[in-house]
Amino acid sequence: MVRENEVRLNELAVALPERFDAEVIFIGRIRTPWTSRLDAPRQGRPDGPICRIEVFEPWVPALEGIKRYGRLEVLYWLHMSRRDLVLQSPANDGAVRGTFALRSPVRPNPIGTSVVELIAVNAGSLDVKGLDCLDGTPLLDLKPDRTLFVPIAPPQKGDFETG
Repeated sequence: MVRENEVRLNELAVALPERFDAEVIFIGRIRTPWTSRLDAPRQGRPDGPICRIEVFEPWVPALEGIKRYGRLEVLYWLHMSRRDLVLQSPANDGAVRGTFALRSPVRPNPIGTSVVELIAVNAGSLDVKGLDCLDGTPLLDLKPDRTLFVPIAPPQKGDFETG
């Protein structure tokens, strides 16, 4: 069973730096039925509950045209996650893997991502299915699902030559 802020057998926590390198702007808040990691699903599911993504002003106009996409990538800040584990034991059996080899929410920069199904666009909010984060999670960004786009062809010889 997952326990909050637990360090399991053979896991390794490190000291966090005194200073951070960058800042982010929370552009909204995510509303889900889950208030504890103990209750939240390990991954979002397309048949999961409808959740709401609330977008703050002045970012609401950035939702213009989003209806045309059925799937979105949601990036969010896992504000309740530890940031200091570099080795983790996901099965709690003493066997460890590096944090970068896991999809665990415990990471140096706790950025979560989900691909969600867009259900409805409201004034300043979106209804979606497929999230796995806690209620009140800060929103970092929204993007159309990258699989909906055709890759841009790489430049060809002569594309940048001038006469």
